[in-house]
Amino acid sequence: MARRKKVYEGKAKILYEGPEPGTLVQYFKDDATAFNAQKKDVIDGKGVLNNRLSEFFMVGLGQIGVPTHFIKRLNMREQLIRQVEIIPLEVIVRNVAAGTLSARLGIEEGTPLPRPIIEFCYKDDKLGDPLVAEEHILAFGWATQQDLDDIIALSLRVNDFMTGCMLAVGIKLVDFKIEIGRVWDNDYQRLILADEISPDSCRLWDIETGKKLDKDVFRRDLGSLADAYTEVARRLGVLPTNSGPVTRPTLIN
Repeated sequence: MARRKKVYEGKAKILYEGPEPGTLVQYFKDDATAFNAQKKDVIDGKGVLNNRLSEFFMVGLGQIGVPTHFIKRLNMREQLIRQVEIIPLEVIVRNVAAGTLSARLGIEEGTPLPRPIIEFCYKDDKLGDPLVAEEHILAFGWATQQDLDDIIALSLRVNDFMTGCMLAVGIKLVDFKIEIGRVWDNDYQRLILADEISPDSCRLWDIETGKKLDKDVFRRDLGSLADAYTEVARRLGVLPTNSGPVTRPTLIN
């Protein structure tokens, strides 16, 4: 489809005006970043994989009643999405100790948590997306108590779905990050899942070997990021089983 006016460009995606009022076109780039964009690279085919994987998860979540911004995939790199007002929070759901949680609390990476832990970070790249408490969120008006209750309930439903999807293909869902947006139906506000769900926003470990299949491969120089994401897509049935790493549009329509 014809390109429209650019609305926003982030580290991994670009948003364009959509064909209808209240819609946007979300374009997935091949850019890879880590450590608040201090480390950068371009991974050929990454955007194609994340587009298809995010579609897979958003469609599956919609089928179990989780509201999302996803409308349909337009092509190999673009999705049509509903325009939302993003709540300025990153919502992190943790099932296993890893990353900053292990560093902050001195818990050995790989330690199973007694229950899913939900953390909130304030979305501000200049500040490094700092961890915030619910008191900060309420005091500064980023969300109401009812919003927080709804966000936590939605996040746990996403966690249940994602954990099951990954377990079925031999992958452990260690943690993931989501974003939530507000939409209005007349005067009624709803909260819906926005942004993306992909290996960019999840930690995924092979259950048998512990091999990382997520952006930690790039963060920690553990091998090919394209190979890791391709493996996730292949296991989930998004890629044919005989496909190699994606460098050209070879995904199933």
